Amino acid sequence: MEQMDDLDKKLIALLQQDGRASNIKLAKEIGVSEGTVRRRFRNLIKDEVIRVVAIPDPAKMGRGTTALVGLQVDPALVEPVAVQLAKIDEVQYAAVTTGAYDIFLWVALPSPEELAAFLRARIGSIPGVRRTETFVNLSIKKNPAGPYSTAAV
Repeated sequence: MEQMDDLDKKLIALLQQDGRASNIKLAKEIGVSEGTVRRRFRNLIKDEVIRVVAIPDPAKMGRGTTALVGLQVDPALVEPVAVQLAKIDEVQYAAVTTGAYDIFLWVALPSPEELAAFLRARIGSIPGVRRTETFVNLSIKKNPAGPYSTAAV
């Protein structure tokens, strides 16, 4: 892909606000033709700069308790543990990181009680996990991945 220009960046910013906006609406807001928007959008997808996906609101899917979980893991097991965690349905996001924690997760569950059981039974039983620290979300103020950025969870 050629380097992104200001038009691509504007298009992406508008799509982050409304991923279902029409090409005509986007073109009008940016000040270009609909064909230009259509071509740029297609190229951004083809070059894997953006993906078009449906991102559910966990609370509306019956998972009103969300939390960040930091995990300290045996160094030799960080990658396999991260891969295993990424396969768990309740895990919305999993990343290998630097710093005090080796892995960070964002999890979504129906209740605080189910979060506690999940941490003990699912996470705590994985070989190599030495320690976890859980940060329960009281409210989310910004989340470009979804429309529920100000919903209290």
